[in-house]
Amino acid sequence: MRHATLVKLARVHRVHLPPALTGDWPLRLAGAADERGWFRFQRLYDIARSVLRTEADVRRLLLETAEDEAADGSGWLEIQVDPSGYAARFGGLTPTVELVLDAAAQASRATGVGIGVIIAANRTRHPLDARTLARLAVQYAGGGVVGFGLSNDERRGAPAEFAPAFRIARRAGLLSVPHGGELCGPDSVRACLDELHANRIGHGIAAAADPGLARRLAARSVTLEVCPASNVALGVFAKPADVPLPRLLEAGVPVALGADDPLLFGSRLTAQYDLARNEFGLGDAGLAELARMSVRGSVAPDAVRARLLAGIDRWLGADPASEADADEHGLGS
Repeated sequence: MRHATLVKLARVHRVHLPPALTGDWPLRLAGAADERGWFRFQRLYDIARSVLRTEADVRRLLLETAEDEAADGSGWLEIQVDPSGYAARFGGLTPTVELVLDAAAQASRATGVGIGVIIAANRTRHPLDARTLARLAVQYAGGGVVGFGLSNDERRGAPAEFAPAFRIARRAGLLSVPHGGELCGPDSVRACLDELHANRIGHGIAAAADPGLARRLAARSVTLEVCPASNVALGVFAKPADVPLPRLLEAGVPVALGADDPLLFGSRLTAQYDLARNEFGLGDAGLAELARMSVRGSVAPDAVRARLLAGIDRWLGADPASEADADEHGLGS
């Protein structure tokens, strides 16, 4: 969500925003070392999403998101939503999913950015709730839903408890995309692999501390969604240079750069590529390969995938002075 939209919708719906959501931008959420800023982040995140009160709000959010992705050079977007958090507002789980899917399709037509939806279970809720969401996701497999995820504080809810839900989703051909390996160590990533059979893992950066695990990820072509700016904002790492992106790349682990939460952390996709260049020393070829990995790690349709990969190749082969080409063929999936 754009910050201006957050402020406007809060005013329209008479939602009180704390100073942290109206003051200096972007936020710095890092707290005590054992909390790593997570609890404050979750509280502010929940307040921010509470401004979505009407169908028009949801449609505005999806359209603006797609517009911003297009401006950042992305041609394909996979958004994750837990419909449980909105069901009471929009008439139930099914109407909520249908609203999001319709809004995503509308936004895609308006911007040219393809959008797939990932239904995510909340690991702080009962695993039976996750099974309900998995069955719901299966109903819309092939109709806009492309994957099934597991979100929220990874220190709660063991992945094994959610394995039955992921089994339901996998049988329908949905991508398995749990969150793990951000606040916890390599065992969190290992559980995503062994218990949930992850195709892609949200964050997963803890795998860099375990060379054997990193080799497994590389061998299975499991993509990690690495989000350097948010890692620093949450206090997982003290500074961008500490994020172990180079180690993961050296181990052959596929990586898709992400911004995680542009609203709260104040940086979007291209800023992560700036970090990759300026903090980790990646040149044009390295940045292009990162972009290719994000495309390959997605479930974009074949035609979209081919167009995006061709655009990256053109960017890499373009004259450095040709900024128009670089703008047209941005480095996002």
